Amino acid sequence: MKLPLVLAAAAAPVLAVLPAVPASAAPAFQMPFPCGQVWSGQTRTGHSPANAVDFNRSGDDGDAVTAAASGTVARVENTGSTSYGLWIEIDHGGTWKTRYAHLSGEIVSVGQSVAAGQQIGTLGTSGGSTGPHLHYEARYNGSAVKISFNGSQILYWGTANYTSRNTCTGKAATVNTAGPALTVRSGPYTGNAAIGSVPDGGTVRITCYRRGTSVTGTYGTSDIWNKVGSGFVADAYIYTGSDNPIVPAC
Repeated sequence: MKLPLVLAAAAAPVLAVLPAVPASAAPAFQMPFPCGQVWSGQTRTGHSPANAVDFNRSGDDGDAVTAAASGTVARVENTGSTSYGLWIEIDHGGTWKTRYAHLSGEIVSVGQSVAAGQQIGTLGTSGGSTGPHLHYEARYNGSAVKISFNGSQILYWGTANYTSRNTCTGKAATVNTAGPALTVRSGPYTGNAAIGSVPDGGTVRITCYRRGTSVTGTYGTSDIWNKVGSGFVADAYIYTGSDNPIVPAC
């Protein structure tokens, strides 16, 4: 005997429609290199994991590798001559993490807080690598995902050039020469051409540093030269609050 249609309908289970749980918004990831550097990034389906990118540029062995966003260092590992070799993982919150592999050096420790653009290691060819490069991953909820920098997804699949915009605003510091203007040079040597000057007491924004001619100034003797705009100024005349570099190497 068939039930009346109205009863059959009433017997059907009632399914509640639940709102979708939004994914945690990704941090504002930037390239893992100092501001202004141009790198070739390659993605390929045969990569492990496929959504990772390998970065190269000429003479890159030993170049600075920087944090793609602020976070806490979660892992500092060494797999020897296999897999990632020397590698670092940074936790950015909301299950977002980044990995940096095949490094030649690691200069951070587990639990350390890092700022976007802060140097965490040096590029190399450790682990199962056949040449110097940086293997970089963005990970969400335990899996590698397609990578975006500056809000734009990189090319999948193939090779393209990318310019780093990581902390391009730089670190503010004050010039102290006790009188004369500080010369801005085209490179980190006193023999490089003068391309401008900054007045005593003026503020500069340092984006990266290089080592060059040792200069004795207000803050002792140093071979550090800070990049400000398109030129370099001697660190010995710059108050940064530290005797060591406060930005990554150029």
